[in-house]
Amino acid sequence: MTSKWNYCPLTSDEQQVESDLAKSYAGVPPVSELLVQRGISSVREAEKFFHPSLKDLHDPFLMPDMDKAVHRLNRAMGAKEQIMVYGDYDVDGTTAVALVYKYLRNFYSHIDYYIPTRNEDGYGISKATIDMAARQGVKLFIILDCGIKATEEIEYARSLGIDFIICDHHVPDEKLPPAVAILNPKLEGSTYPCPHLSGCGVGYKLMQAFAISNGLGNAELEGLLDLVAVSIAADIVPMVGENRILTYHGLKRLNSNPNMGLRAIIRICGLGNREITISDVIFKIGPRINASGRMQSGKEAVDLLVARDVADAYARAKEIDRYNQDRKELDKQITEEANTILEERGEMTSDQKSIVIYNKNWHKGIIGIVASRLTELYYKPSVVLTYSNGLATGSSRSVQGFDVYKAVESVRDLLENFGGHTYAVGLSLKEENIPEFTRRFEQFVSDNIRPDQLTPQLDIDAYLTFAEITPEFLSLLKQFNPFGPGNSKPVFCTRGVTDFGTSKLVGRHSEHIKLELVDSTCGKVMNGIVFNSAASFDHIHSGKPFSICYTIEENKHKGGSAIQLFVKEIHPE
Repeated sequence: MTSKWNYCPLTSDEQQVESDLAKSYAGVPPVSELLVQRGISSVREAEKFFHPSLKDLHDPFLMPDMDKAVHRLNRAMGAKEQIMVYGDYDVDGTTAVALVYKYLRNFYSHIDYYIPTRNEDGYGISKATIDMAARQGVKLFIILDCGIKATEEIEYARSLGIDFIICDHHVPDEKLPPAVAILNPKLEGSTYPCPHLSGCGVGYKLMQAFAISNGLGNAELEGLLDLVAVSIAADIVPMVGENRILTYHGLKRLNSNPNMGLRAIIRICGLGNREITISDVIFKIGPRINASGRMQSGKEAVDLLVARDVADAYARAKEIDRYNQDRKELDKQITEEANTILEERGEMTSDQKSIVIYNKNWHKGIIGIVASRLTELYYKPSVVLTYSNGLATGSSRSVQGFDVYKAVESVRDLLENFGGHTYAVGLSLKEENIPEFTRRFEQFVSDNIRPDQLTPQLDIDAYLTFAEITPEFLSLLKQFNPFGPGNSKPVFCTRGVTDFGTSKLVGRHSEHIKLELVDSTCGKVMNGIVFNSAASFDHIHSGKPFSICYTIEENKHKGGSAIQLFVKEIHPE
């Protein structure tokens, strides 16, 4: 599906700021425009952006209930109470549990962790799990990346003398659970400066506050930032402010001295001899950690992340890699089945603004991925449902700019449970309610989605000429890392590009194009690659001009490196 290219020029006020910044970056003109787009208005702010400092992390006690949480944790440890660290089975939840458990076990031995299984326990906390914990003598739960809607369950736990500290980042309901403390930057009335922490990020802030209250140093805690970076990247939270600082230093840790479990995954992924980037976390490290919770048990991921023995960590990483291979095969199979159903329904030509699809035989751990695939292919908010524990259970994903959480919330009277974010929601409902859910979900989407939100958009950060793509520019561009929502990898456009005469089709089925391009501004040839665009080859090879949208990468090879364009789309002129 061809995207609409968007470029939003700087306002007159922004142009003035850009002009002032350009004096400090005179040799690399595009840099000042990119900085202004990210809300940077001075050289001092630019330097802080280019060199994120842990000193700029926010005071954790700015988060509502943090003092209560730390007081209850200190009291539990002083009384030698049994503590259970509990979390969701995805990357964010398992890294959060691993971080809190690893840190506290340095000081305390009466502590354990638990991750629910997707098929047997389901999402969040259950009364059965609370009963199990009560039999073990647990008096305090630290629950991470879930719990904000577990009102009945936590009321039940209180009746058994068990307290909860909730560390969550999902959207809360009006009625909150009766926990001792609720740490959630999305709580109504919260003024915490970074409202979009990951679940692991909230857990880190709790440990930061615990360290401050007990006069502990920073070294042990900073050694766990690799887990926070993995959670932020995998959960796709905004890469701005505190999140960017945490990720920047977490990536440094991943590249220098990662924890034993992550080091084993890095080895399994074949990333041991290269710089690990956010893309590596999103596409290689994160999916493997996730595969444990999708295919078997998220507890196995935590077992890996808290491992202390090298051989044990590597054996666990190999097992998790096997889960990931199984996940890939199931993902492909279910996506193909879903596409066949949607093609038979005429989805490509349908006026429907959303997709709801149900198959009771699909694997529960894969449907979130399938929902993402369908959203990318059809560019519509999508809900994929399967059958589990007597209910239709599913995941929804959304397109850029549309709040699917509000869409699901609009039919909450039909649901047994739901929770999530703007772009991803989990839900469950009775099987007989699916038709009415489908009708009302479609009605809400149709009434509220804008036409432009149903078309893929490519936002252009700046127009460049090939003469402006220099090693100096690439060097500064690398300092915009780490990339993510709110600080996306810059996308550039160059017009009037022509083939140097040597571009060629590559790939097993000649589906990609290796590009060698020139423009009118200089004599150098720019190398590039565009994937799955063989249909554009005849126009390129004809010598006619065209425009390209691309990111700029450093292609490292033995003996040096070269600038390469990763072309997203080609438009004939």
